Order: sequence, then C-alpha cells, then structure tokens
Amino acid sequence: MSLYMEWEAVIGLEAHVQLMTRSKIFSGASTAYGAEPNTQACAIDLGLPGVLPVLNGEAVRMAVKFGLAVGAEVATRSIFARKNYFYPDLPKGYQISQYEQPIVKGGRLEIAVDGRRKTIGITRAHLEEDAGKSLHEDFHGFSGIDLNRAGTPLLEIVSEPDLRGAAEAVAYMKKLHTLVVYLGICDGNMQEGSFRCDANVSVRPKGAAKLGTRTELKNLNSFRFIERAIEFEIERQIEVLENGGQVFQETRLYDPDEHETRPMRGKEEAFDYRYFPDPDLLPVELERAVIEDIRATLPELPDAKLGRFMRDYGLTVYEAEVLTADRALADYFEATAKAAADTEPKLAANWVMGDLLGALNRDGLALAKSPVSPQQLGGLLRRIADDTISGKIAKQVFEAMWRSEGDADAIIAAKGLKQITDTSAIEKIVDNIIAANPSQAAQYRAGQDKLLGFFVGQVMRATQGKANPGQVNELLVRKLKGG
Repeated sequence: MSLYMEWEAVIGLEAHVQLMTRSKIFSGASTAYGAEPNTQACAIDLGLPGVLPVLNGEAVRMAVKFGLAVGAEVATRSIFARKNYFYPDLPKGYQISQYEQPIVKGGRLEIAVDGRRKTIGITRAHLEEDAGKSLHEDFHGFSGIDLNRAGTPLLEIVSEPDLRGAAEAVAYMKKLHTLVVYLGICDGNMQEGSFRCDANVSVRPKGAAKLGTRTELKNLNSFRFIERAIEFEIERQIEVLENGGQVFQETRLYDPDEHETRPMRGKEEAFDYRYFPDPDLLPVELERAVIEDIRATLPELPDAKLGRFMRDYGLTVYEAEVLTADRALADYFEATAKAAADTEPKLAANWVMGDLLGALNRDGLALAKSPVSPQQLGGLLRRIADDTISGKIAKQVFEAMWRSEGDADAIIAAKGLKQITDTSAIEKIVDNIIAANPSQAAQYRAGQDKLLGFFVGQVMRATQGKANPGQVNELLVRKLKGG
C-alpha cells in the first residue's frame, strides 16, 4: 500500500507579473491587449539589425515599488543580461533579463492556510521582456507567430522553496496577486496572461534535508490549474519513486482537459543560457533619494488594510479578509460605510459581501460595472437603520436599484414600501390575527413556542411585509401570553 504520508513536497514558484506600462520595456510600442497579430511589434521588438533598446523608467519604478512592499533589498545598481536560447517566438535569439544583479533581492510574504500563518521567502525579483506567442490553431499543421507581446515588461518574482503543498502554493499566488494589483503595477488579468507562474516541484522523504529532483510546470494561468497541476505532479513523482523509478529533471506542461502533466523538454540550467551583460544597456543606478520618493507613493497594503478594517470597523478576520482581498472591493466597502453614515459598519459589510457580490456573480458582472453605487447602497442602509424599511423590504429595494429604478428613497416612495411603525396600527392587526386563529393561540399558550413564527408570518402578510418586525414580535408575545 502506498504511504504518501511518508513524503514531503517542496515547491518554489516563479511568478511572471506583466507590468502595467503603456509601452514596452525597451521600445515605444503599445502593450494594449487584443490588437491584431503583429501590429504592435516595432523594429526593436523584432530584433532588426542596428536597433538599440531604451529602458522604460516606469517599469523600473514599478519593480522598486514591489521590492519595498515585500521588505526586500532594492539594489542601487542592477544589470541587464542576455539570456540566449532559440525559440520561434523569440525574434532576437535571446531574451533581455536580469541575472547576477537583479533589481530586487530577498523579501517575504505571509500566507494563511487552514488558519495557520506561514512566511514565504522571496529569493529575488527581476525585470525582463516577454517573448511573443506561438499560435497553433487554425493553421492546418503549421504554427503562426504573434510578436505583439514581445518586449512587454515583466517582473519575474522567484520564491524560496518554502511551499509544502498545492494549497500553500495557491495561497501564495493569491496573496501575490492581491499585492501587485494593490500596488497598481499589474492588472492581474490571468485570462490575458498578465499574471501567471511556473512551478518547480519535487518530493523527498519526510525528515530528509536533501531536495529531490525537481520538475518545472510551465505557464499556469489560473489558481485552479496551479492547484490541480501541482497536486497531480506530486502524486506522479511519489508513484514513480515508490515503484523504484527515477524522477528526471525536465520541463512539463499541464493538460487541464486530461488532468495530467506531460514532458516538454529537458530542464535547462543557468549555464545553458550563456548569460552575459547586455552590451547595449547601461547598468541601472538608483539613488537612495529616488527609492525613498517611490516609497512615499506606496498605497496602504493589504495586510495593513486588513488590520485597520478589524480595528476601525469591528470586522471579523474572515470579513476583513474577504473585503481586502480585492482593492476595488475594499474601496467600495469603505465608501458604502461612509455613505451609510452612523449605521453599524457590520451592516455595510454584510450587504457588500452578501447581496452585492451575489448579484454581481449572478449577472456575471465585474464590480466596476455594478449598477448600484456605494452611495446608493449606503442610502439604502440608512433607511434600514432608521426603521423606514425592514431588512426584508430592503432586498426588494436593492433589486429595484439594481434594475436602475432610482435610489432607495425614490423607490420606497414610488412603491409605498415605508415600514409601519405606528404601534396602535400594528396592535390592531395583531389583535385581529390572534382572534382569527384561536386554536393556534391556545397551542402557543400551552407551550408550543414555535407557533410564534406562524403569527409573525400572518401579521407580515396582512401588512404586505411593512410592519416593523421587532414591534410585531414584542406585541405578539405580550398579547399571546397575556391572553
């Protein structure tokens, strides 16, 4: 019987973060997504003779931002190198990257898995240019090459081999994704390839110090694929070793349709790429004053925002984690809480996490396309807090707002949804309901407390849901017990 519990996985990730510059890292060509093939590749991107690369300063500033955010050392001097290899979508025959002297060294990210917190080390982050893209569909046995992406600025972020399973790897990538979007250096769009990773996976007997032979899983572009690919590869390697086989160091591709990894080629080592400093590019030299100026532009980071949400708004860890996982959602919540004025912030959190996210998911909308603004939602919450409407009626108002029928006050007035809070009016209805249901009243008095819900339902039906639920409950209990 296979004893998988006797093995330990060791995982390191190489995240490829597309920087959100308008032009490429060494040319003025556009980085906009979705253009016709080969319409955004200039002479520099194509590697034509005689062209010279010019470094995009904004890409450097974005790399520095990341380094500062993860507590890394930002190098005052870094060097670009040529990484030599042949591939059809690499027109120059080499990739401009950083090797011995990257712009970011060290750093760390804290993740949480199943309530356990763990710090993951970052080895380095370096700037490089992206390659083009090979197209294999619709060419009847041939491959097409689209060089629009060639020269797009990337920040490659390399983790330490501190991850011990697929769940930790996904948690790390999600935390990294949140951070780079917060920093405004990446749009995080995994479908468009803006955020993807390669995973180095190996296994070893538990307690062993020596690392096993690793394989590299290339171009994983969704959190689900990252998890499934790593899980499969761990199980594959364990099975190979337990059957007396040998794991070979190689690059593998994950096939999500077949849920398997397949070998692509032997894994290259650094010497295979014949790195040497790029003679066309000067070293990047940064003054400390420039680095500190960039530090001053850092936004409130996710962990700091999470702590503040718990402290200032009284949210639970779970609520704060959900609301701060996306910067836009965090901003929406804060704007809603502010618009709701003196209402309990928990009410805003519940509505944003529940009704708002539910409606967005139901209609397949991004938060930026929400028909209900934070100001409108805050206005609705004020009407709940001042007893103008009940929480149940509020859901009807929200749906009307979602259909762009106006703000809460206008909808409440137009549909006559204002809550009945006149005690004498509610009391009269309660008396009538009790009188009309003597058998149920007698059963309640005999100890069948669950029948209170029956009477509440009858009163709410009689008032079309407009009676104040708190007053209804209080009056019913008093009159039924006193009857």
